[in-house]
Amino acid sequence: MDVGLKRALEEKVRSGERLTREDGIALYESDDLAWLGGLAHEVRTRKNGDVVHFNVNRHLNMTNVCTASCAYCSFQRKPGEKDAYTMRIEEAVKLAKAMETENLTELHIVNGLHPSLPWRYYPRSLRELKAALPNVSLKAFTATEIHHFETISGLTASEILDELIDAGLESLTGGGAEIFDWEVRQHIVDHRTHWEDWSRIHRLAHEKGLKTPATMLYGHIEEPRHRVDHVLRLRELQDETGGFQVFIPLRYQHDFVDMKDGKVRNRLQARTTMATGAEALKTFAVSRLLFDNVPHVKVFWVMHGVQTAQLALQHGADDMDGSVVEYKITHDADNYGTPNKLTREDLLDLIRDAGFRPVERNTRYEIIREYDPADPSRRDSPQPMRL
Repeated sequence: MDVGLKRALEEKVRSGERLTREDGIALYESDDLAWLGGLAHEVRTRKNGDVVHFNVNRHLNMTNVCTASCAYCSFQRKPGEKDAYTMRIEEAVKLAKAMETENLTELHIVNGLHPSLPWRYYPRSLRELKAALPNVSLKAFTATEIHHFETISGLTASEILDELIDAGLESLTGGGAEIFDWEVRQHIVDHRTHWEDWSRIHRLAHEKGLKTPATMLYGHIEEPRHRVDHVLRLRELQDETGGFQVFIPLRYQHDFVDMKDGKVRNRLQARTTMATGAEALKTFAVSRLLFDNVPHVKVFWVMHGVQTAQLALQHGADDMDGSVVEYKITHDADNYGTPNKLTREDLLDLIRDAGFRPVERNTRYEIIREYDPADPSRRDSPQPMRL
């Protein structure tokens, strides 16, 4: 990158001036990751100091049966397939209760778009889960699922959200976003929820007082300009509603497991290579710099590996997600070496080892507990690692 352009971008970032689409593309074109990470680290430090947030959560997928066959997805199954499953609500509650250890604070629920489950199954499941786990926040359903509920119930998204909130819903999940630009989306998504409906549903959720996450699936067939477009759409919606708490770049992964049954459900992998660690760090840094009105950027360690996740904390991210157990969505699609679970102590060690101060939060980013910081004798203050 031209030295003059570097200085101009630095001045804009440090003065708080909003970056443009052209700025975002220029940042992706830079091959100076140390400079880019350092700039993003300045922004995350202004917003969040030396804190890295985490929570103690579990993931629950009540069914993997799905009408869609999205090109990147290895989780979905069709009715009648050998390993297709749908839990009775009583089964889901029993499994959730078994997860209630280590002061669990959040249950994260995402499902396939089941063709025959009735609408009543979903609010009833939340009511019974909330009755069984009254102190656990329910973060449930993607905008794609809410759109599906409109179809099967005949209700509007507003009515659906009202009933789900009454049943105990505290946040939607951020999924279903993938990449919004139709140039890419038409090749990767096999359902009818696109930017117009995804944004409509999150806008409604924000109007009803819910705070939600936003995601981006990167590292497949998209180009940097599509990532920039994705973030800027979200940034504009955030200007309007202020309802996004966190942005989560999700690293696309190849399918290593399902091909054992003779079916490669991930149809993108024949023409893609997964994002490298350096590309992941660049994506976190540029996202932090562009998305100036969202307070947090999360690195989902399950999809990046713990070492890249630690580095992401020094390239713009300030949240390491949670303890997680049995994350089927990508553990059905990878052989990447990430564990199914990190304990609270594991997370504390990883955050401190990266040079930060761990803070446990709940779904609403309210502080539950602050922990001792990293040992100052090991590192004076967190700084981006020079690669």
